[in-house]
Amino acid sequence: MTASETPSASSAPPAFRLACVPGATPAKWVRIWQERLPDVPLELVQVPTAQAAALLRDGGADAGLVRLPVDRTVFSAIPLYTETTVVVVPKDHLVASVDEVSAGELAEDIVLHPLDDALDWETRPGRPALERPETTADAVELVAAGVGLLVVPQSLARLHHRRDLTYRPVVDAPQSSVALCWREDATTDLVEDLIGIVRGRTVNSSRGRRPAPEEKKAAGKPAANDKGGRGARTGGSGKSAGGGQARRPGRPTAKSPRGGTGGRPRRRG
Repeated sequence: MTASETPSASSAPPAFRLACVPGATPAKWVRIWQERLPDVPLELVQVPTAQAAALLRDGGADAGLVRLPVDRTVFSAIPLYTETTVVVVPKDHLVASVDEVSAGELAEDIVLHPLDDALDWETRPGRPALERPETTADAVELVAAGVGLLVVPQSLARLHHRRDLTYRPVVDAPQSSVALCWREDATTDLVEDLIGIVRGRTVNSSRGRRPAPEEKKAAGKPAANDKGGRGARTGGSGKSAGGGQARRPGRPTAKSPRGGTGGRPRRRG
């Protein structure tokens, strides 16, 4: 192979960069991406919650799994799920003996409030510590040392799990929602592909992965036995134009239930 034939790094397909805040779980969508777009590497970019918006705004990632709220004048966002809020406590703490607690029941405890807190509090529970921990990880260490308790989204309690700690739901605490987020003015084809994946669209969906030009061209050709498309008309192949079975003359049609909606399922209240 000559020097001119040596493949260069620039010939490799660019990676799609997906930012992820702590606690976000992209594994399912990464797997589907790799199945549908094997030629486009997906690069996960770990980013602190407070820095996620700046990273997306500056082009450091193409999209991100971030915590709401975000600036909707700059970003588009698709909410994905809302997490249970829990309190992290030592295993020998009184809270560990119950199934759930309210914020008011933590009033006598020191509740740590790290600088990277993912929850939007109006009134924080418990008594404040003398100093705020720098990170959630630092706060978890302080809980293990018996300094105080920590209220966080459940995914962060799992992320920083320790054998000497446990957690319980806080029923009236604010919750944190995770969303797929991207810059409104940077909605690329690959971003649209990711939107289709997180929304559960199949690969053949009209709003899922776009067909390549060759696929579009092939889709526009009539089948060899179509003979001008007569099989697509009612009476040509026994199928209706919509793909269903054509009605035979004189054959009675099924009646919908009395008071029903023509066979469509009723929307649940």
